[in-house]
Amino acid sequence: METVTGTEPGQNEDLLLEHQLCFALTVAARSVVGAYKPVLERLNLTHPQYLVMLCLWEASPRTVRNISDALAQEPATISPLLRRLEAAGLITRRRVDGNERALAVELTTKGAALRQEALKVPGTMMERLGLTRAQVTELHTSMMGLIAATSGQETEPEPAVE
Repeated sequence: METVTGTEPGQNEDLLLEHQLCFALTVAARSVVGAYKPVLERLNLTHPQYLVMLCLWEASPRTVRNISDALAQEPATISPLLRRLEAAGLITRRRVDGNERALAVELTTKGAALRQEALKVPGTMMERLGLTRAQVTELHTSMMGLIAATSGQETEPEPAVE
């Protein structure tokens, strides 16, 4: 295998897979979501459903648009999750009075009660991942900084003007 050399110190290693932020974030995200799976199975929730329920435990009712904005997902991605949560008896969906296009999502009594069981999830996850609350806070702050740094940026770089 041929190695390409750079001109600046450290540049030779810039393209090593193990040095790529995108790779580390992808693997970490997949690993953390995988670690949540057995914990959330006890609640009969998938990870995406758990995120929707977190939104609703903060405020209910909410519109589909509000939930999709909070989760940085398209409404079309959220809709199937809502159907499954409704089928499980955790939420209801109804048209917003005065706005036929908007759909309000509200917790049922069963959905609101599930919050009590979900209170164990953060502590369980910290234990499973071997992290303290301070470390989780630090990681969260870093990730939110990355999200802020990348929000609103185009995925393709602008072509050079000649």
